[in-house]
Amino acid sequence: MDRINLGCGMSPTQGWKNFDNSPSIKLKRVLPLARILLSIGIITTDQLRFVIFCCDSNIEWANAAKRIPVPTGSADVVYASHMLEHLTWGEVESFLAESKRVLCAGGTIRLAVPNIRFHIENYLSHEDADVFVRGTGLGRLEENGILKSAYKLMVGDRGHKWMYDGPSLCRLLERQGFVDAVILGAGETTLPEPGELNLRERVPESVFVEAKKL
Repeated sequence: MDRINLGCGMSPTQGWKNFDNSPSIKLKRVLPLARILLSIGIITTDQLRFVIFCCDSNIEWANAAKRIPVPTGSADVVYASHMLEHLTWGEVESFLAESKRVLCAGGTIRLAVPNIRFHIENYLSHEDADVFVRGTGLGRLEENGILKSAYKLMVGDRGHKWMYDGPSLCRLLERQGFVDAVILGAGETTLPEPGELNLRERVPESVFVEAKKL
């Protein structure tokens, strides 16, 4: 059985199948082009760094909201960290349907997302609305320059589109047919052998939830 890390970014898991839908995955095949895009200001230094990182990592491209490129019932674990909040409501439903498709019976889905409660509590402590909006990723800054605007037009809006807490994430999974949804603390899992999976990804902002496929 495969173990799948979706939207892995710069945190692929050794021994797992790692997927991401960043354009950087495709740019790794044409690294000189990526350097040209940096020189004319279309991509940032951090984006070039990710392209170079992808060259040395076993990350494959996939849009998991449309299709996870593995056979039906071939995975015992699907993991996604800080990916769900980038999807529209319809894309979330499609992603969870795809996750169910690729999971075997009794397989586990593990999700880590930014915890809206964390940002609310920070706001109530400091009462800084600008910090709150930036922290949730729901705000939008102006894109300066034609080239950057064109790049955003090509890759789409990669900001946050929804926010969750533990209970809302459990309800979402149960509505999509998963069972035994549970909120877990950092470092906790129901997986008997998590291997090198990062169980504390983006602590303390994250909330972790796992559920099973019937």
